[in-house]
Amino acid sequence: MIPDSNSYFSVPHHFNVYLTLWDPKRALPTNDELRDMQSVGLKLLTEVKSLEANCLLQLRNLDNDAKAVVDFLKLQSRKVDLVLQHVLEKEVQDGELFTGDQFGGSGVSIISSRPLDINDHVKTHIYLHTELVAILCICQIKTCTPLATDDAIENPYWRCDLEFSQILEDDIEQLVKASLNVQQKMLKKRKQTIDRQRS
Repeated sequence: MIPDSNSYFSVPHHFNVYLTLWDPKRALPTNDELRDMQSVGLKLLTEVKSLEANCLLQLRNLDNDAKAVVDFLKLQSRKVDLVLQHVLEKEVQDGELFTGDQFGGSGVSIISSRPLDINDHVKTHIYLHTELVAILCICQIKTCTPLATDDAIENPYWRCDLEFSQILEDDIEQLVKASLNVQQKMLKKRKQTIDRQRS
């Protein structure tokens, strides 16, 4: 269980999630075991993201003359992230594909064509393509509620909320940063829409 999981907010966003049912007879993995479960591409992306965060933190302390260097390094970092994301997408994905529609530092929400079993644990791969984030964690299915849609009778869908049960601290940090970034983009887009309507 993640401490203070309710302290994180979630943002609406579309992304891919792959779920594999976790054997209820098995104990949840430790942090080291979770790292061992990561693919080579996922390990590379996680390590690069961690190094990038530390370097950018140090670069912020430089004076204004270094801004061009910082911008250049950010561009190089993004190029590396894109290459790693491409490598990850080419890997054979483990589990059943679902569409995520909300994420944050405490869990994700997905859309399913069938109800999932509450309290089941699932091995979860999360791919936030636009934010260049890829994460492996263990989640617990907390709720599964039917969605009200025009064709709900013929084609029912469920929104299922998954809470993180085992996730690396660096990955929570990535998700929190990504959620803040998505929120900023949403606010900027909303402001542009309001400005257009006023003019």
